[in-house]
Amino acid sequence: MTLGELTGLLREDMAPALGVTEPGAIALCAARARDLAGGGELIRLEIGLSSGMYKNAYTCGVPHSRMYGAAAAAALGFAAGDAGKGLSSLDGAGPEDDERARRYISEGRVSVVLTEMTSRIGISARLETDRGHSEVTVRGGHTHIVRETVNGRVTLDLGDDTQTQEADAPAAIHRYTVRDILEYARNVPIEEISFIKEAYRVNLALFDMAMESGSLAFAPRLLQMNGGNVFTRDERRTAALLTGAAIEARVAGFSLPAMSITGSGAHGIIATMPLYAAYRAEGMTEETLIRATAVSYLLCMYIKEYSGRLSAFCGCGIAAGTGMAAALCWMKGGNEQAVARTIHNMASSVTGMICDGGNQGCVMKALCACATAFDAAELALLGAEVDGIHGINGISPEDTMRNMGRIASPGMAETERTIVEIQGEKKV
Repeated sequence: MTLGELTGLLREDMAPALGVTEPGAIALCAARARDLAGGGELIRLEIGLSSGMYKNAYTCGVPHSRMYGAAAAAALGFAAGDAGKGLSSLDGAGPEDDERARRYISEGRVSVVLTEMTSRIGISARLETDRGHSEVTVRGGHTHIVRETVNGRVTLDLGDDTQTQEADAPAAIHRYTVRDILEYARNVPIEEISFIKEAYRVNLALFDMAMESGSLAFAPRLLQMNGGNVFTRDERRTAALLTGAAIEARVAGFSLPAMSITGSGAHGIIATMPLYAAYRAEGMTEETLIRATAVSYLLCMYIKEYSGRLSAFCGCGIAAGTGMAAALCWMKGGNEQAVARTIHNMASSVTGMICDGGNQGCVMKALCACATAFDAAELALLGAEVDGIHGINGISPEDTMRNMGRIASPGMAETERTIVEIQGEKKV
């Protein structure tokens, strides 16, 4: 592969996502099943979820709904989802649709079951209506439908060998080093990556909605902590505000998308918004911001390809946070060695952070990642790092990022089981 092909990886990975990614994917699956069955009146809809999907959707807000969680996403997906819109499948749902979805749930027509303990993405929808029945299976990616049946007849079967293929072949991003990624970010024609600007338009629009809503717990307090202004010379407080408010709006199910990276809107928010705070506070050029964002995204992808898309560790804080911290260091003049020091510092601090689903707690995890990222980058710029002989750090930054991923998968499989058990005991 050539460095120019990194642009293709960025283009493929960036996508707007309405609400938390998992409810969006569940709604998409239900909407596709409805279309295959020919619509009609819902009799029964059973959603099967892998543990990562189950955990992440457990108390997520659902866009255009007063409800939350996987059953609500599935019911609203059946009632009003547009499968053609992918992760924004609920865009366009209205109050009447939400009321119909609520009725489906109260009448016991929608159920959710945990099917397997794995960090792999897995969703199935088994649907019966008065016009027919269908099944849809998603594997390996939030929108990757691998199997469909209509009235017992298989109409799509892509097999289910993606896990084996992924284990046998290295991810494309792993063919590059940190040095390669920094060289790419420095030298790629700015016109070639100008599409990254769309991430800021999307994420800032979500932030604006958060600040205008008046319904959030953290956003107005974060504004207060920043002196009552959105943008100040305090880049850390500004970063906390931009990031925390946008993530709070996302997990609450607000009706505007976030720009996702590695399949997650929260990853995309953390990978971008603190960089925007530094860009505004220090009067940097837009070109510096865009090039730094490429670094942030690519290093986030690097870690996530080792950890898996869904796991018991907080990829938002760990993978996106580390990519963002390295990009902060780089946009402040850090060289390759300083960026490596930043990665080592992050690995030794946030790697143990758990993921217990998409919920209000994501705000606190984001604030933790932001604060640690600024410290990790500043210390690295001053020459301080946790040496590679310590803990899970490796001798190279590539080794360190691989080790970070290993902590999640297979390292935290039992942690995931415990988190799901705790959620099940609450019966919310």
